[in-house]
Amino acid sequence: EAESYLAPTLRALLPDPFHLRGMAAAAERLAEAVTGGEPVGIFGDYDVDGATAAALLQRFMAAVGGRTRIYIPDRMREGYGPNAPALLGLKAEGLRLVVTVDCGTAAVEPLAAAAKAGLEVVVVDHHAGEPRLPPALAVINPNRLDEASPHRQLAAVGVAFLLVVAVNSRLRARGWYRGRVEPDLLQWLDLVALGTVCDVVPLTGVNRALVAQGLKVMARRGNPGLAALADVARLEERPGAYHLGFVLGPRVNAGGRVGEADLGARLLTTGDPAEARALAERLERHNSERQEIEAAVLAGAIATVEASPVGGIVFAAAIGWHPGVIGIVASRLRERYNRPAFVVALEGGEGKGSGRSVGGIDLGAAVIAAKQAGLLVNGGGHAMAAGLTVAADRLEALRAFLDARIGRELAERRIMPTLALDGMLALAGANRALVDMLERLQPFGAGNAEPLFAVRDARIAVAEVVGGSHVRCILADAGGARLKAIAFRSLETPLGRAILRKPATPLHLACRLRADNWSRADGVQLLIEDAAEPH
Repeated sequence: EAESYLAPTLRALLPDPFHLRGMAAAAERLAEAVTGGEPVGIFGDYDVDGATAAALLQRFMAAVGGRTRIYIPDRMREGYGPNAPALLGLKAEGLRLVVTVDCGTAAVEPLAAAAKAGLEVVVVDHHAGEPRLPPALAVINPNRLDEASPHRQLAAVGVAFLLVVAVNSRLRARGWYRGRVEPDLLQWLDLVALGTVCDVVPLTGVNRALVAQGLKVMARRGNPGLAALADVARLEERPGAYHLGFVLGPRVNAGGRVGEADLGARLLTTGDPAEARALAERLERHNSERQEIEAAVLAGAIATVEASPVGGIVFAAAIGWHPGVIGIVASRLRERYNRPAFVVALEGGEGKGSGRSVGGIDLGAAVIAAKQAGLLVNGGGHAMAAGLTVAADRLEALRAFLDARIGRELAERRIMPTLALDGMLALAGANRALVDMLERLQPFGAGNAEPLFAVRDARIAVAEVVGGSHVRCILADAGGARLKAIAFRSLETPLGRAILRKPATPLHLACRLRADNWSRADGVQLLIEDAAEPH
């Protein structure tokens, strides 16, 4: 397995798309739409996974001569997932077939209304499903309860890529490419990589191959939207998983969070560099606005949590919070308190909530259980993240239900904050050869964490504050070795204070090893994650 891990390829790891339930029917119907000149609606979620999946299907359909109409719901007015008015609106436009991406598994009532109106729907999703599936032509989801697929870690854009492979094979079988050029499906792996990383699904198995190969495609800058976004974000190096998750992804998300919901999909589908630049700049402005709103909501959420004892979960709700940032704030609370966290924005007697989990607690299952208990208007998700809609008068009952259920799981499994160390590292052993070796383990992310090393008895020779909130230092050991290190955003934390303390006592450090190209070509530095005083 080592060779496949170090050099993941789609040839070895991509599964037969037809092993998924519903795939054959969906592929045949979409191939029929292409050959018959029938337009297809694409109903996407407003996050990065939804935007990339929608863009992937649109680009493929355009390449094979198909016609599409993308619809992204507004987070504030329509909420998550398919809704009956939007679907019936697409039907009124003359569409007979709609594909939902990154949503739809839980939309039983809206899809029932669509079916009654004569609209065929294909669901392409990866969120945990209930026993009752929506009435649809096909529900393609590796996480539906009756699915035996081993590829449950796929993001929605990964499932959409399998659908593209399947439709392409059906078109080939129909003879559609006689006299036409068959598209190279690998050209869109940059979209697949972006959606996969940003949805924080495990980078294992086929996901590892999709991201590894997708990063190579992205480096070629063939997608005008992604190229423009990289330029606006001042990304001047070869993109890695980190840049997808923390540089490009938040900007694509910004339109759906605080701006125009369809901006991300429009950016990723345009072929006009000038339009791509204009869209990227608008997303950049929305991202700056999002950061300001997020900071204000986070401060309010922390104050709410601190005012009451923390139980099994962290739960914060208030009127006036922007629904577009509650998922990010839930992530920040999860990191701060090391517990599953929910944040709910209340308005008009209803709350929009988002939750983030810790390893070992299936948040999607807990939310679905709350829905089945009659506590939610709607809700769903996967193990690490979930969303919900709750009536304001059911909020306390929901909090009690989730607190009891998740608190019990935390106690039974004895889940506690952990820091997994991969090995010991001497300062003299931290060199460029080791960095180069570690880079072969990429892409790093969920399910494939970047190696974390313990450095024993490091002495802080020099320490200073840089960039307003970062602490930079020079480490030294008893053998005379010295090495640069930095602890990001640590100035106001116990970690930062420990590094800056004078006279400094030796510390055991948990660090990641990175290249440092600012000082010299073969330079390296440590990124300090945590510290412990020797006993």
